[in-house]
Amino acid sequence: MSALVSLVIPVRDAASAKSRLATEGGAAADARRASLAAAIALDTVSAARAAREVGELIVVGSLPEPVAGVRVIDDPGFGLLVAIGAGLAAADPATPTAVLLGDVPALQPQDLDAALVAASEHHWAFVPDAEGDGTTLVVASAGLPHSLRFGHGSADQHRDAGYVELDVREHSGLRRDVDTLEQLADLAALAVAGAVLIGPRTSALL
Repeated sequence: MSALVSLVIPVRDAASAKSRLATEGGAAADARRASLAAAIALDTVSAARAAREVGELIVVGSLPEPVAGVRVIDDPGFGLLVAIGAGLAAADPATPTAVLLGDVPALQPQDLDAALVAASEHHWAFVPDAEGDGTTLVVASAGLPHSLRFGHGSADQHRDAGYVELDVREHSGLRRDVDTLEQLADLAALAVAGAVLIGPRTSALL
């Protein structure tokens, strides 16, 4: 049995998050974007909290509403990697650690569990996004530091840094991060086809 993983999820304040989900300018578009950002974050965190392989779960930033069993710490500012670093510094150093991006609203607990179990066979492991360019999850064994490369081209950079790519199916919700309207539309189409199950908060807004 693998050790429970300390999981860090960075979440930006919904009022400023996911600027590329706005369809147009104006207060109504801003309100819809903020609602989508909040729903995506809450669906992601709730699914992660339900995963059996996750021990402590630390959100860096803010959540629109509390999620039981989730510890929220302040984002120190200065960007994504600094936020993640704050979360990892607060995690139990005796456990494996992982970082999951907070924008995978079709995440299913069993998919995260399977990835974390597979990751336990390696010192470092990662899951690329559906496009194969970015990264949605990284995992490190207990006591080992991360060498994080989130952003454009991060999948290749994580490979180069020694992370082993995990075999996760393309349509898994774990690989379907949402940054753009196109990605959101693709996810909705997959849901209609029965390939993914979108979290209830995000689904209610589509």
